[in-house]
Amino acid sequence: TAPFAPVTPYGESKVLAEEGLSSLADKSFSPTYLRFATVYGISPALRLDVVVNNLTAWAVATGKIVLLSDGTPWRPQVHVSDVVRAFVAALEAPRHVIHDEAFNVGRTDENYQVKDIALIVEDVVSGSVLDISPAAGPDTRTYRVDFSKRAAALPDAVPATTVRRGVEELSAAFAAADLAEDQFPRYTRLDEIRRLVDAGRLSEDLQWR
Repeated sequence: TAPFAPVTPYGESKVLAEEGLSSLADKSFSPTYLRFATVYGISPALRLDVVVNNLTAWAVATGKIVLLSDGTPWRPQVHVSDVVRAFVAALEAPRHVIHDEAFNVGRTDENYQVKDIALIVEDVVSGSVLDISPAAGPDTRTYRVDFSKRAAALPDAVPATTVRRGVEELSAAFAAADLAEDQFPRYTRLDEIRRLVDAGRLSEDLQWR
């Protein structure tokens, strides 16, 4: 219920999407807005440009946990399996509970500073060392989130996985797959988009050719 304060075009697009959908809400259309914490975990369409996945990948592939900021920004985290459970809970909830309502999805005790995530990775991945860039500075994208509204309205969507458990899962999977640093671009959105544009599969305005 807090007022919006987006600091990126991505954040602004989310605000506009919610406002537009809310204007369409009526007796036959019940939009629900699930605002997820930063998602992590193994998936078929793996991303390595989200913080838990990224730091764990660096640790496994190179032995270094690379921070490009000073580690002070706050980021709430949620495992991909808990995201799925939240979708199911919202779909099964009574209409009056979810009609034109927004819910933060995550756990209040899973708000972390990036440096604390890095320390968890360092502890879980044997032999890894934290490496903070000398040029690292603060990141304006910093936020802690309250999840009590979702906990009260959708109790079946309480996240079960912690960041530590997620890092353990990720590190085991990355090691089993023999993940290497040169594979990172394939799992990074902007790098993959550039590759597809350069290969002629996407146009400059991101349409499939």
